[in-house]
Amino acid sequence: MIMLCVGLALFLAIHLVPQNVPLKEGFVSRIGVTGYRMMHGVVALVAIVLIYVGYFASKGTLILWYPPIWTRHLAATLMLFAVVFLFAAMFKGKIKQKLTSPLSIAIKTWAFAHLLANGELSDVILFGFFLLYAVSYRISLKRRIRAGLVVVPEGSMMGDLYAVGLGLAFYCAMIFGLHQWAFGVSPLF
Repeated sequence: MIMLCVGLALFLAIHLVPQNVPLKEGFVSRIGVTGYRMMHGVVALVAIVLIYVGYFASKGTLILWYPPIWTRHLAATLMLFAVVFLFAAMFKGKIKQKLTSPLSIAIKTWAFAHLLANGELSDVILFGFFLLYAVSYRISLKRRIRAGLVVVPEGSMMGDLYAVGLGLAFYCAMIFGLHQWAFGVSPLF
């Protein structure tokens, strides 16, 4: 459980750096833009590895509730939207234009869906953290948009076609074995 919490704390810390402009500029002035990006990527990757390993090491330690089977099916349905939003974040489409931050909505949907379908303490810590993180990011983004610091690009339908197509392909891969392989659990059974 400690490794999971350390990974989450590291993930939060590295993702708060860009919001602290003097701190980020200090890093950039010392190690350059490329060095800063490399440092950010390496620390984020280490955090994700710690989260992954810590999460699975803490599975089975404390079960808070036993979710009914229907919550898995609801979670699987929500995940269809989450993966489309995830890929919409990568393309300039109407979905991205309308949602402004499809990545944060994808993370919120993913976290909420997994909170519904899982009842262990490690699940609540992991998915609850990411749900709160995505909500706070979304609030921060809306403030930056109102202040004129962030501009939402115009989108095209082609970007949406890519997002939906890739999202459906990824969803099918997860349903038909990738989730089982990567996380040891079938999303539907």
